[in-house]
This record gives sequence, C-alpha cells and structure tokens, in this order.
Amino acid sequence: MSGKTKPSKPKRNLPALPAVSAKGPRIVSSLHLVSEKSPELSEFEFGLIIASHAFSRWMVRCMAAAGVKDMTPIDILILHHVNHRGTEKKLADIGFALNIEDTHVVSYSLKKSVGMGLMQNSRRGKEVFFATTEKGSELCQRYREVREACLMPGFSGAENENDRLGEVARLLRTLSGRYDQAARAATSF
Repeated sequence: MSGKTKPSKPKRNLPALPAVSAKGPRIVSSLHLVSEKSPELSEFEFGLIIASHAFSRWMVRCMAAAGVKDMTPIDILILHHVNHRGTEKKLADIGFALNIEDTHVVSYSLKKSVGMGLMQNSRRGKEVFFATTEKGSELCQRYREVREACLMPGFSGAENENDRLGEVARLLRTLSGRYDQAARAATSF
C-alpha cells in the first residue's frame, strides 16, 4: 500500500426530511431540492417530469399510428391548437396559448407543418395567419380516433374521476403561473 487514503466525499447539506410521509414513501428525483416548506412540491415535480415525458411519448406514437411519423410533441400540440375550433391563428397567439416563450420554436413548427401540407398560411398586412388544411384536419381526426381507441379505455368516465381530473387540470394551470412568476424572478436573481 502506498499509504494514500481515499479522499472523503464532501458532506452534503440535505434536508432533514423523513423518507416517508404519512401517506407513504416520498418519491422525488432530487432530494437536495426538497424544501421543508413543501416536500410534496418535489414529489409533484417528479410526477410532472415523468408524466410530461410519458405524454410526449404518447403524442408521438399516437400521431404515428394516425399516419405521420415525423412530428415532434411541439409540432403535434401546435397542429391540434391551430385546428382548434377551425379558426385561423397568429404565431404570437399560438405561442401564448401553449405557453411557448420561444417564437422561433413555434415558427419552425408552423413552417414544417405548412411544408407537410397540414397547414396553410395567409398574410393580411404584416400579420400571418395559420389554419389547418383538409389534410391537417383529417389527420387531427385520425389522431382523435387512435386516442379514443388506445387511451380512453383506461378511464371510467365516472363523475368522480372526471371531477378529480378537472381539479388536477386547475392545479396545473395555477402552478404554471407560479413557475412562470418564479422564472421571471430568477432572471433578476
């Protein structure tokens, strides 16, 4: 032996939180981010992480089953939003509705969909408006059919289940506002 000792690992200042709550084990992705003020927020964030990845994977595979394989989750979200209510939409309004801050991402996706023949654009003055083509609307309908066949059987449709989903949806919208506010605060931190 050379007499050298292994360097010790630096001690971390991890929160002194129980690994188990009254409702069961805490499942988090990053223990060092858990706040004593709300350990449940870290549990929620981990759930949001895995749910967002599962939802993205689902959208891409559902769209592939509907007939188009070269679309990203953003492309799919934008296509469905532009198809929503059959009305034309402006780039800025699409980004605002979907909470996409980077207009270049929206612009690229719109150009891609126009190139695929799923959308068309028209210029009025300085504004460009986007609408789905017949091909784009038909694709959205096929997506809906795949969604009904593959996703919806997992839901009962019972009133209490739908009420809970509505509560979660309202909570997600509220929390998105808090994360947006925190993101603005972090830019000047």
